[in-house]
Amino acid sequence: MTKLFSGKREIFLEVAERYERYIRAGVLTEGEKLPSVRTAADALGVNPNTVQKAYCHLEEKGLVYSLPKKGVFVAPLSQKKGDGKTETARQMLCELKAMGLTKKEIQSALEEVYGND
Repeated sequence: MTKLFSGKREIFLEVAERYERYIRAGVLTEGEKLPSVRTAADALGVNPNTVQKAYCHLEEKGLVYSLPKKGVFVAPLSQKKGDGKTETARQMLCELKAMGLTKKEIQSALEEVYGND
């Protein structure tokens, strides 16, 4: 049996690196849909939260983008990332989502912090 993960790094990073290699090698092309979180998790034998965190990591790197209720897609390799603060916020939001917080819960927390501006 082939070993899927080295165990030297967090599994979500290994999953993300695998998909990044596929994208950079052209196996997955611009606009192509990645497997659903559940499908990828089943295929890799990992928790769906691990795949979600990997997809968020790829999104932070500008390699994929997600469309609500549609899925995760390969971004153009030339896609630009935002400034450092925006990327940090995006990373934090991805981590909150991976922890299981809903969009509504996150929005509620934002309103508490920022008020109704």
